Amino acid sequence: MGERMTDLARIVTDAADGKKARDTVVLDIRGLSIIADFFVITTGNSSIHVQSIATGIKERMEQRGIHCRGMEGYDEARWILLDFGDLVAHVFREEERQFYNLERVWGDATPLSISG
Repeated sequence: MGERMTDLARIVTDAADGKKARDTVVLDIRGLSIIADFFVITTGNSSIHVQSIATGIKERMEQRGIHCRGMEGYDEARWILLDFGDLVAHVFREEERQFYNLERVWGDATPLSISG
Protein backbone atom coordinates (compact mmCIF):
# COMPACT_ATOMS: atom_id res chain seq x y z
CA MET A 1 0.00 0.00 0.00
CA GLY A 2 2.88 2.38 0.72
CA GLU A 3 4.13 2.16 -2.85
CA ARG A 4 0.65 2.78 -4.24
CA MET A 5 0.30 5.79 -1.95
CA THR A 6 3.64 7.11 -3.14
CA ASP A 7 2.37 6.77 -6.72
CA LEU A 8 -0.80 8.68 -5.80
CA ALA A 9 1.26 11.38 -4.09
CA ARG A 10 3.36 11.65 -7.25
CA ILE A 11 0.21 12.11 -9.37
CA VAL A 12 -0.95 14.90 -7.04
CA THR A 13 2.43 16.63 -6.91
CA ASP A 14 2.82 16.39 -10.69
CA ALA A 15 -0.65 17.89 -11.18
CA ALA A 16 0.18 20.72 -8.76
CA ASP A 17 3.52 21.33 -10.48
CA GLY A 18 1.71 21.43 -13.83
CA LYS A 19 -0.35 24.32 -12.48
CA LYS A 20 2.78 26.09 -11.18
CA ALA A 21 2.07 25.45 -7.49
CA ARG A 22 4.85 26.37 -5.07
CA ASP A 23 6.52 24.68 -2.11
CA THR A 24 4.79 21.32 -2.49
CA VAL A 25 5.51 18.84 0.30
CA VAL A 26 4.30 15.34 1.06
CA LEU A 27 3.92 14.26 4.69
CA ASP A 28 3.62 10.64 5.78
CA ILE A 29 1.20 10.77 8.72
CA ARG A 30 0.65 7.01 9.05
CA GLY A 31 0.54 6.11 12.73
CA LEU A 32 -0.14 9.73 13.70
CA SER A 33 -3.73 10.08 12.54
CA ILE A 34 -6.75 8.13 11.42
CA ILE A 35 -7.65 10.99 9.03
CA ALA A 36 -5.35 9.83 6.25
CA ASP A 37 -1.95 8.26 5.58
CA PHE A 38 -0.49 11.10 3.53
CA PHE A 39 -0.93 14.84 3.18
CA VAL A 40 0.16 16.76 0.11
CA ILE A 41 0.50 20.46 0.91
CA THR A 42 1.03 23.12 -1.74
CA THR A 43 0.59 26.85 -2.33
CA GLY A 44 -0.94 29.09 -4.98
CA ASN A 45 -0.48 32.82 -5.52
CA SER A 46 -4.13 33.89 -5.57
CA SER A 47 -7.64 32.54 -5.10
CA ILE A 48 -7.94 31.83 -8.83
CA HIS A 49 -4.56 30.07 -8.82
CA VAL A 50 -5.56 27.97 -5.78
CA GLN A 51 -8.78 26.94 -7.56
CA SER A 52 -6.82 26.09 -10.71
CA ILE A 53 -4.39 23.89 -8.76
CA ALA A 54 -7.22 22.09 -6.94
CA THR A 55 -9.13 21.53 -10.19
CA GLY A 56 -5.97 20.22 -11.86
CA ILE A 57 -5.34 17.78 -9.02
CA LYS A 58 -8.94 16.55 -9.02
CA GLU A 59 -8.99 16.10 -12.81
CA ARG A 60 -5.64 14.29 -12.91
CA MET A 61 -6.71 11.89 -10.14
CA GLU A 62 -10.06 11.24 -11.87
CA GLN A 63 -8.20 10.46 -15.11
CA ARG A 64 -6.49 7.70 -13.13
CA GLY A 65 -9.82 6.40 -11.79
CA ILE A 66 -9.38 7.90 -8.32
CA HIS A 67 -12.39 9.93 -7.30
CA CYS A 68 -12.39 12.79 -4.84
CA ARG A 69 -14.53 11.87 -1.82
CA GLY A 70 -14.99 15.49 -0.90
CA MET A 71 -13.71 18.99 -1.52
CA GLU A 72 -13.94 21.83 0.99
CA GLY A 73 -13.15 25.52 0.60
CA TYR A 74 -13.34 25.81 -3.19
CA ASP A 75 -15.59 28.90 -3.28
CA GLU A 76 -13.46 30.89 -0.81
CA ALA A 77 -10.23 29.48 -2.32
CA ARG A 78 -8.07 30.34 0.66
CA TRP A 79 -7.52 26.71 1.69
CA ILE A 80 -8.95 23.95 -0.47
CA LEU A 81 -8.95 20.43 0.92
CA LEU A 82 -9.35 17.47 -1.46
CA ASP A 83 -10.09 14.12 0.18
CA PHE A 84 -8.94 11.05 -1.73
CA GLY A 85 -9.32 8.71 1.24
CA ASP A 86 -5.85 7.76 2.47
CA LEU A 87 -4.39 10.85 0.76
CA VAL A 88 -5.56 14.39 1.45
CA ALA A 89 -4.36 17.33 -0.64
CA HIS A 90 -4.27 20.83 0.88
CA VAL A 91 -4.00 23.76 -1.52
CA PHE A 92 -3.35 27.04 0.28
CA ARG A 93 -2.93 30.69 -0.46
CA GLU A 94 0.36 31.85 1.06
CA GLU A 95 -1.18 33.70 4.03
CA GLU A 96 -3.29 30.71 5.09
CA ARG A 97 -0.42 28.27 4.69
CA GLN A 98 1.74 30.37 6.97
CA PHE A 99 -1.08 30.86 9.49
CA TYR A 100 -2.13 27.19 9.75
CA ASN A 101 1.42 25.86 9.28
CA LEU A 102 0.44 22.21 8.85
CA GLU A 103 4.09 21.23 8.60
CA ARG A 104 4.54 22.40 12.20
CA VAL A 105 1.21 21.00 13.41
CA TRP A 106 2.18 17.63 11.94
CA GLY A 107 5.81 18.03 12.99
CA ASP A 108 6.12 14.33 13.87
CA ALA A 109 5.21 13.37 10.30
CA THR A 110 7.89 12.12 7.94
CA PRO A 111 8.42 14.38 4.91
CA LEU A 112 8.76 12.37 1.72
CA SER A 113 10.72 13.14 -1.40
CA ILE A 114 8.51 12.37 -4.38
CA SER A 115 10.34 12.35 -7.68
CA GLY A 116 9.06 11.22 -11.03
